[in-house]
Amino acid sequence: MTCPSLIRRTPLGGVREGRLQAPEQAGQLIPLLRERLHQDDAGAQFARFVVVGGVSSALYALVFIALQGAGAQTANLAGAIASTLLANEMHRRLTFHAGGRVSWFTAQWEGGGLAGIGLVATSLALAGVHALTGDVGTVPQLALIAAVTGAIGLVRFVALRSWVFTAPRD
Repeated sequence: MTCPSLIRRTPLGGVREGRLQAPEQAGQLIPLLRERLHQDDAGAQFARFVVVGGVSSALYALVFIALQGAGAQTANLAGAIASTLLANEMHRRLTFHAGGRVSWFTAQWEGGGLAGIGLVATSLALAGVHALTGDVGTVPQLALIAAVTGAIGLVRFVALRSWVFTAPRD
């Protein structure tokens, strides 16, 4: 026997009769997403942090590939510097909405110090791979750097949010 509460379903959060209903207009999704991402809670900041990380990582990859002929460590250093400068400024203005509270220099100095830890970790990882396997090619090196950078990025998000770009307390 079917329970009466299962026969009639009321719409809850866009769900009707077990199926997700499409928004009446597809254009409604973009303003809702935009509004959500402009909020200053940890979830919205983390989403923006990931987007900035993707943009700065793309710059890193371009610099790394362009300078691969100079050696992996040189390419890593140049890519790290370029991507860190971009990421720190984007985090200051976009991720943490701190353009009015934190100066460019402070963001670069403190955020760059945190990125220095990432540079050391990626340099050690590259040196370790080269010592163990020799030259493995550009794509595996970029994959290794992405994995190390991703792990350090989580720690960096917490540090930037709680230390560098913290909102003033009332």
